[in-house]
Amino acid sequence: MKGLYCKPGDQGDVKFLLQETNVPNNIGNHEVKVQVKSCALSPVDFKLCEDLKLGKEHISVGREIAGVVLQVGPKVTFFQPEDEVVGILPLDAELSGLCSVVIIDEFNLVQKPLKVSWFEAAAVMKDGLRAYTALHTLARMAAGQTLLVLDGASPFGVLAIQLAHFHGVKVLATALSPEDQKMLEELRPSVGVQESLLARVIKVWDSKEGLVDSCLEETGGLGVDIIIDSGVRLFEEEPETQWHLPHKHDLITLLAVGGHWVTTEQNLQLDPPDSHILFMKAVSLSFLNDEVWTASRAKQGRYLRIFYI
Repeated sequence: MKGLYCKPGDQGDVKFLLQETNVPNNIGNHEVKVQVKSCALSPVDFKLCEDLKLGKEHISVGREIAGVVLQVGPKVTFFQPEDEVVGILPLDAELSGLCSVVIIDEFNLVQKPLKVSWFEAAAVMKDGLRAYTALHTLARMAAGQTLLVLDGASPFGVLAIQLAHFHGVKVLATALSPEDQKMLEELRPSVGVQESLLARVIKVWDSKEGLVDSCLEETGGLGVDIIIDSGVRLFEEEPETQWHLPHKHDLITLLAVGGHWVTTEQNLQLDPPDSHILFMKAVSLSFLNDEVWTASRAKQGRYLRIFYI
């Protein structure tokens, strides 16, 4: 049986390789053997693997899986053979999710909903986990609030928009291109419903439409209650590849009093004046790292509850 693995190249690229792997005949007390029906491919965070000191030369590719249980360990209580399950392999998993069969801890699996296809189950798992973590666990989203999703047309952005709309939140989103704008404007709660999921699509690709002015106009000058970014610019002089990102000062400006800023920028730097403004607004700042759920057992129950939802 072959699996797909990768490692960082010498010049900043990624090198992939197919590697022969064997599934152990004997599995642990709480382990489950799963026949993989579908697997999603998400980017590999080499920096995080290095920070966690995993010490692995090759990192497994494809961690979000959906499949059928073949065998369970002696102390497994949640599953039995023939169950349809979904789960995320941990960062230090020995087997790639692209193998035909994997071994995974029962506490990293949940039952697959019957009406969800194998493809859909694997595809939405990681971004769905990120969206729920950002909105519920970190931002404490509530009905009637206003949310700004940056890069709303990304897979993560679309799921965050849908989840927020379902809970009665007014949603604004940025579009990085005319194609993204068209896609976002066509989002609907369900087939046949004319109402859009979004209160406004902000065309950041158009220099005539400013992010801060658009958000303040839409909120009557009060600002947005929740911001979920997809990275920020820390300085005025940044590479051209980051020009589409908002500057940190813009996000600080458009936050409402008592707002929540959920950032994916792990190198975020705040100067004393920035911190003072956040203090005056009583704003909370959270870092979105969804890998923390599988990197630590401290919140395992909450992690499984998100999956069940």
